[in-house]
Amino acid sequence: MPLFLTRLLTRFAVLSSWLTPVVVIAFVFTTSWPLMTLAEPGSELVQPAQYWWYFVVTAATVGYGDLYPKTGFGHVVGAYVIVGGIAALTTVFTKLTSVLERSRGRRMQGTNTVTASGHIVVLGYEPGRTERIIAQLLAEAEGSHRIVLCAWDEVATHPMPAQDIDFVRGELTEEDVLRRAGVHRAAAVLVDARDDNEALSIAVGVDHLNTEAHVVVALRDMERATLLHYVDAEIHCVPWHTPRMITEELTSPGIAEVYADLMTHGGANTYSVRLPDSLGAVSVEHCQTALGRKHGALVLAVRDADGALVVNPSWASHLAAGAMLYYVSERRLTTHEVVEALS
Repeated sequence: MPLFLTRLLTRFAVLSSWLTPVVVIAFVFTTSWPLMTLAEPGSELVQPAQYWWYFVVTAATVGYGDLYPKTGFGHVVGAYVIVGGIAALTTVFTKLTSVLERSRGRRMQGTNTVTASGHIVVLGYEPGRTERIIAQLLAEAEGSHRIVLCAWDEVATHPMPAQDIDFVRGELTEEDVLRRAGVHRAAAVLVDARDDNEALSIAVGVDHLNTEAHVVVALRDMERATLLHYVDAEIHCVPWHTPRMITEELTSPGIAEVYADLMTHGGANTYSVRLPDSLGAVSVEHCQTALGRKHGALVLAVRDADGALVVNPSWASHLAAGAMLYYVSERRLTTHEVVEALS
C-alpha cells in the first residue's frame, strides 16, 4: 500500500513536493493503528500514549524492541509500518538531494538570487584580473563583507567555484540582474566593465538602485570621470590598470582620491632628499617633527644607505648619513633648508 500510494502521488506530480512523505506517513499511521488494534486487542502496544512511539521507532527502522506485536497478524502490520517508513524516508532523501543539486546548479550557473546585505558586488569579469581583485578583497575584508561576482551571460559557469563567493550571471545593465546580485542592499559596488561607455551605463543602473553604496568605477580614460560625476558626485573613479588601488578604494573609501592628489599635484607633491653627511645619524621622529613644523612636510618613506625602502618608518628608528627621505610638501626643499631644520 505505501508503495502504491507513492506511485499514485508520483503520477499526480506530488512526489516533487515535501507534502509526499507527510501524506505517506499520515496514511500509514491512520490505517496501521486500527489494523494493529484488531491484531493485538487489549495490548499495551495499541494504547494512544504508546502506539505513536512504536510507530515512530518502527517507521524509522530503529527498532528499540520496548514495544512489539506478538501475533502473526501483528507482525504483518508491523512490516507494513516498516515499508511505509522506508517509502517516506526515501521521498525525503530524494527531495533533499534534489534541492541540494538544484541549489548547487543555480550557484554554478549564476541563476540564483543573492539575499545578503552589506556586501561587496563586483560587476564585470575578466579572467586573471578579476581573480586577482577578488583575492585582494577577500584578504582585505577578512570575512567582514560577503563578495558577489556578477558577470555577463557569456561567462557560462561560476569562474571561481573554489572561492566562497556568490555568482550571478546576466546583462549587467538590466535592473533585474543587478537586483539578483543584491546591488540595492550592497555596501560597496565595483563597476569593472569591458569599456568606459559600458561602465557609464552600468553606473547609472547602480545609482538608480542604491544611492547609499560606495560605488567605485574602473576607467581606462580618467577624463570620463566628469561624466560619471554627472550621474552622482559621490562615485569614485579609479584607473583601470591599478587593481591594487581599486581594492583599496573599495575597502578604504576615499584612499584613491588621496593617491590621485599625490600624483596630480593636488596642493602638494612628493619629493626626495638625501641626508648630508654633516648631519650624522638622525631619528625619524626628529625628521617628522622638525620638517613638519618648519616646512609643513610629511615623511612618507625612507631608504637607508644599503638601499632598503621602508614605508611609514617607525619614529623610534634612526637614519644614517646618506639615507634618502621621501616626503610630501607644497614645494621641493633644498638641502640647505633640510640641514637648517634638522640641525
